[in-house]
Amino acid sequence: MPDVAVLGGGLSGRLIAWRLARAGHRVALYEQGESSGRSAAAWVAAAMLAPLAEAANAEPLLVELGAASLKRWAEWLPQLPQPVFFQRNGTLIVWHAADRAEWPLFEQRVRVNAPVTMLHDGIVALHGAQVTQAEPALGMRFHDARLLPGEGQLDNRQLLAALGAALDELHVDTHWHTCVREDALPAAGLVIDCRGLGAKQAWPGLRGLRGEVARVHAPGIGLSRPVRLLHPRYPLYIAPKQDDHYVIGATEIEGEDMSPVSVRSALELLSAAYSLHPAFGEGRILELNAHCRPTLPDHRPALSWDGASVLRVNGLYRHGYMIAPEVAHEAVALAHALLEAQVRDLDGFDAWRAASRWPMLYRAAALQPCSTD
Repeated sequence: MPDVAVLGGGLSGRLIAWRLARAGHRVALYEQGESSGRSAAAWVAAAMLAPLAEAANAEPLLVELGAASLKRWAEWLPQLPQPVFFQRNGTLIVWHAADRAEWPLFEQRVRVNAPVTMLHDGIVALHGAQVTQAEPALGMRFHDARLLPGEGQLDNRQLLAALGAALDELHVDTHWHTCVREDALPAAGLVIDCRGLGAKQAWPGLRGLRGEVARVHAPGIGLSRPVRLLHPRYPLYIAPKQDDHYVIGATEIEGEDMSPVSVRSALELLSAAYSLHPAFGEGRILELNAHCRPTLPDHRPALSWDGASVLRVNGLYRHGYMIAPEVAHEAVALAHALLEAQVRDLDGFDAWRAASRWPMLYRAAALQPCSTD
């Protein structure tokens, strides 16, 4: 019998299984999809590591989790057996002249949610030739911009493959194409449920939020970092990957519709990309993909223990890659404590939560938000 059975082989499940196996635990992983991760929400993502930019829409907890996770990515990625594209070249924020009112609104929201330590030298104003110097590919199309130099990105699909290779290297017992029912959990010292929307039965209020992205091959543009285009109706991000591949996204739609990308969304994504750089008009659409991200009512990630042998991790919402390392690190630390009987009951769980750097992550067994008093 394994020490730990991890349910779900998406981003969180792979990270947690990897870190536990590295620590010497016997780990089994169960995933209803294939080993590539193609069926996971993590497959359809830009994997931008942009906590300061996300502060325009994310509360302080998520911003600080993102900042801590960015440091942890830099530590963890070199430990993987395969290379993963990882860049810390910052995020560039631009807007067309007609939309210049968008930046003050965006900045105001960022300053509300980001800690002062991140704001210090975290936003650099660029004007005229400075924009061209920072991102030559954009030429003189934008007179004003803001550079967030501390941010980064990675290649999500390379990461999923590298984590899969790491699990094999560490002899994790992987069970692909295996669906686990709530009433038939595998035998293990501890079960860690990372099934996302597959765990809806155990998470009241868990729902999916649909995201849509385009993957485009556009040689000759040469963006050197992720770019966010502010717009009152369809703000856009473009994340350049290796080999002239770009991930273009913007949409977030309430609901768990897993059908293909709508015509309207495709037109908005690609038209906005064309307005950023006309050369995208000659690019080739490789994919138009949609997936649903597991989201709890408060839009926060959560760790919950049932008081016995099941630890659940869920609710990473649209911030999966941005916050996953820190959430996984916290889950692995709690798993160690449970396996070693350092946490034996709900009083011990409450004490563990109170001592954590991130007490707001933890939920009581009834899956209600924890008090922060």
